[in-house]
Parts: sequence; structure tokens; C-alpha cells
Amino acid sequence: MTAAATRGESPSGPLIAAAGVVKAYRTAAGPIPVLQGLDLEVASGEMVAIVGASGVGKSTLLHVLGTLDRPDAGTIAVAGEDVLALPERRLREFRNRTLGFVFQFHHLLPEFNALENVMMPLLIARVPAGAARERAETLLEQLGLSHRAEHRPGALSGGEQQRVAIARALAQSPRALLADEPTGNLDQDTGSRLHALLRRLNEERGITVVAATHNERLAATCHRVLRLEGGKLQTVNVSRALSTA
Repeated sequence: MTAAATRGESPSGPLIAAAGVVKAYRTAAGPIPVLQGLDLEVASGEMVAIVGASGVGKSTLLHVLGTLDRPDAGTIAVAGEDVLALPERRLREFRNRTLGFVFQFHHLLPEFNALENVMMPLLIARVPAGAARERAETLLEQLGLSHRAEHRPGALSGGEQQRVAIARALAQSPRALLADEPTGNLDQDTGSRLHALLRRLNEERGITVVAATHNERLAATCHRVLRLEGGKLQTVNVSRALSTA
């Protein structure tokens, strides 16, 4: 890891760059501020943990970075693209091609088997069915799930479901994975195996990972740990971040 990467930089600029991001939720009692002038840069190939108290806005931050939600103010660039300036159709295409999402609850489609779930993003992107199937089979094999390819989500364990969700997120070879509490619904042993998988994807494939997490083990394996508090991010040492997460 280079010094520039440790700071969230790369020779060609950060993969993800957010500046002055503001986000509030409107309620009957008035707006509730969540992100307040937040700045973040993530280098290509980094693995970054976002920690903080429940309800502080970690999920909101990932949704904004991943263009699933729009900020009230600020700028967001991904791979050098000003994503907030893209028309909706181009934004969807860019997001599906560049970013993969993994959530605490896998959101697999229950009426389809594991293979079909992994194929889905490719079919939506109009990849021919044969090529989509080959890609999905390869991913399931790499994640140790070939023998479960024909099983529907309800017949899979929690860890298997989450691995299928990761395979789906990798279907279009994204440059970054945004993971929102990816182990929050798993037992400790299964969560540990998932940590190792995310780390392997980062180290062997160079996939950038930004993970919002309460999990100490996952945070400790990342290149940087950032704490979200008061609507902004602070770089903290791992021991302090974990003791207050």
C-alpha cells in the first residue's frame, strides 16, 4: 500500500471523491441533518471501514456515494465522472457498470435460484443469456457455491445467501463494492469467513471496498477506519474506532 493510497489518493485521482456533501431528512417536526459538509476520498484498491453509532448516517452515506440517493448539496465523482450531473438513464448504466452493492439483508429474488439471481444484473444490461450464465457460473464457482447454483434463496444458509449476493454484485466487474453492514445478519464464524472473502477480493482483484460496519474484525482488516460523527468523517486509529463504534 503506497502512502498516497493510505491517504485515499491515487496517481490518477481518487476512485470515489465526495466534497461538501449535505443530506437531511424531512419530517413533520422539521429537517433532521445527517451529513453536514462531509468530505471523503477513496483510492482505487483501498478497503475502507466506516464506523459510528447506530442511526448516525452510515447507510445514508453509502447510498449517496453509490448514487442510490441524492445529496441536498455537495459534489460526488466516481472514476472521474461527475455522477450528479448524469441524466437518470446514463446514471443507472454507470452505476450498474462501476459499482456493486452488498447489504445486510441480501435482497435476493426468492422465486429465482442462486444462478439466476447472479445472472439478473447481466440480463438487465442486455448481456446475451449464454454469456450471462457462463459469467454467473464462474462467480459461483469462485465463491464456492457451484453445488448450490440451482437452489433458491430459502434453501440456502445465511452465509450462502450473502455470498450469492456478493457474486451478484460482482457480475458486471465493478470497480468498487459498497457494503452496508454485510455481516450484520450473520453469526460470528460465518461473518469471519465473509470478512476473509471481502479481503481476498480486495487483495487479489484490486476491488475497492467501502464498508459501513459495527464489526470489529472487519474494520480491523481495512486499510483505513473512518468514524462518522456529527455529519462528518474523521480518520481515527483502529483501537479508538472499535472502542466507540
